Amino acid sequence: MAPRDRQNRLTCHALLALAATFLMRHGHAARLYSSQDPVTILEAQGARAMLVNSSTAWVAEFYSSWCGHCVNFAPTWKALASDVKDWELAIRVGVMDCAEEKNFAACSEYGIHFYPTFRFFKALVGQFTTGEDYKGPNRELQTLRHVIIDFLQNNTIANKPPACPVLEPTSTLSVLSDLGRHQRHYTAVIFETELSYIGREVILDLMQYENIVVKRAMNRDKMLMEKFNIHTVPSCYLLHPNGSHGLIYMQKSLRSFFTSYLKSLPGVTKRLPFQNIVPVKQREETRAAALKSWKDIDQSKVYLADLESALHYLLRVELASHKILEGPKLTALKDLIIVLAKISGMFLRNTIEWVGCEGSQPQYRGYPCSLWTLFHFLTVRAERHPEMQINAGLDNGPRVVLQVMRRYIHHFFGCRDCAQHFEEMAKESMAAVETRDGAILWLWKKHNEVNNRLAGAPSEDPMFPKVAWPTPDRCPVCHEEIKGIHTWKEEEVLKFLKSHYSVDNISYKYSGHRSQSHMTVNELVKGNEKKVKEQGPSQLVNGQKEEKVNHQNIEQNSRSSALVKRERIDLVDHNLKRISFEQKIASYKKEIKPVSFFGIGFSNVDMSLCVMLYAASCCFLMIMYFYFQMRSKRWKIRYNRPCV
Repeated sequence: MAPRDRQNRLTCHALLALAATFLMRHGHAARLYSSQDPVTILEAQGARAMLVNSSTAWVAEFYSSWCGHCVNFAPTWKALASDVKDWELAIRVGVMDCAEEKNFAACSEYGIHFYPTFRFFKALVGQFTTGEDYKGPNRELQTLRHVIIDFLQNNTIANKPPACPVLEPTSTLSVLSDLGRHQRHYTAVIFETELSYIGREVILDLMQYENIVVKRAMNRDKMLMEKFNIHTVPSCYLLHPNGSHGLIYMQKSLRSFFTSYLKSLPGVTKRLPFQNIVPVKQREETRAAALKSWKDIDQSKVYLADLESALHYLLRVELASHKILEGPKLTALKDLIIVLAKISGMFLRNTIEWVGCEGSQPQYRGYPCSLWTLFHFLTVRAERHPEMQINAGLDNGPRVVLQVMRRYIHHFFGCRDCAQHFEEMAKESMAAVETRDGAILWLWKKHNEVNNRLAGAPSEDPMFPKVAWPTPDRCPVCHEEIKGIHTWKEEEVLKFLKSHYSVDNISYKYSGHRSQSHMTVNELVKGNEKKVKEQGPSQLVNGQKEEKVNHQNIEQNSRSSALVKRERIDLVDHNLKRISFEQKIASYKKEIKPVSFFGIGFSNVDMSLCVMLYAASCCFLMIMYFYFQMRSKRWKIRYNRPCV
């Protein structure tokens, strides 16, 4: 090979190596951590100001974007930051990329030689320090979380973050002194072993929440264990503000179960980071809500009144505010109406009455709650009836309901910030939905994202805190912990959603509808056919009389058919008395045969009424015509004016 060719080849290899190094450095750096991740990105210019004399402790990862182990470890560090997000007033999680040229000097100043390096920085330290190294071989998330707790607990009083709660076990006297007393907050006592971290984790999880205090007690305290009748640990004993108290039953004694339950207690709300004191007005509203007379409801049910009130507000308030509908807005409205008519089958109320979505104050919950409920219900209904073609103009694939929802929210939803957030979520991941089950889960995930974003916001109802749903007490099998990290079992969540938003779980209480009037003619005929095959025509008549007397049976039989288009059944009762069952079936099927007119279905009864109205109008016009003709002739004869 010629020397010139060899030199060119070596130059080429050198350039490729430099290019690869550049891509590794800058390409990985751009996507290893971003502002969207729950970590704080430290840079040379602001790192010293954030770490020195900080009101919180810090744990920081110094990494290099070209380090393969750093790249592999990034998901764990992000998960840790997300897991301890509620602890940020006591300790924050940060990262610094030492491969960035602007951070070279800073990483050198902190004495970073290997990657990744983990450093702890104490709070309230008024001078520059390089931090304390963590050199443990185990870097699993649960272990790192326990190390963080040990670091916080071992700090001296001078370096303890001001917002950090007490992590040491409480005394027997402290717990007994609160027993039976009226207080302004809940008190939860976690009983556990010496080596358990659950109590301290729950204490830190609830540190940003108002109206609750969490303490921990050891199982060696036999007096308290016997007093509260506790036989197994970990366990949670709850003291209510009104002085009542009792042991909380948990199917799984896990951190996530305790935390979720305590966050969902009425009046327990998250305080925003800049809110150190709850406003007096909000405290008064919380007390007033506690005295409010609530409807007798079952939280495990979906109430028809909420769904129909959502329709009422949607159509008669939000849509009515738009005087002109054209173009995309008109198309969005048409698609929404088609979906509601073909899938939901609900009725339009004349008034609004919130039941399951009732808030402690008029400004809380209500329409947003019922709209989410309606959307969840529609996705489940669409999955239950995959054979239903909603509209030829729409994509009838698994995303059809989500697309209709997205267009409605984009064009009509009154809260524009909310609509913008939903649109951003839809752009990000809605296109990845490939099945109807996926559509159900997508909406559930986004709903939980919204709840997490709004937790502690002024719009949060203090009696109904925004927490991840379904909570462990509602669906224990939906939750599990893997290596100390809470994980959703999506296959169980899907089963729960399908059951919760099914027709069988709809409650008609407070809906104002008579259950029998929800049945259609077709369903009544099908029910009668089944009874005739089993009992015979003679027993059918007696059975129908019994059903008119037994309202409870009517309610149960009509539940599965209540969410379909309502038909008048007066003709059914009339025909049952004068013709045989076989004649009735033929008569019903003939009467309810639909006629398509501009895409709108009319029954033969409707068409007959139209014809009768047309004939009556013609007769009236003919009578008026002859009346004025006769009057004109009489006038001409009387006044002898033939020219008129």
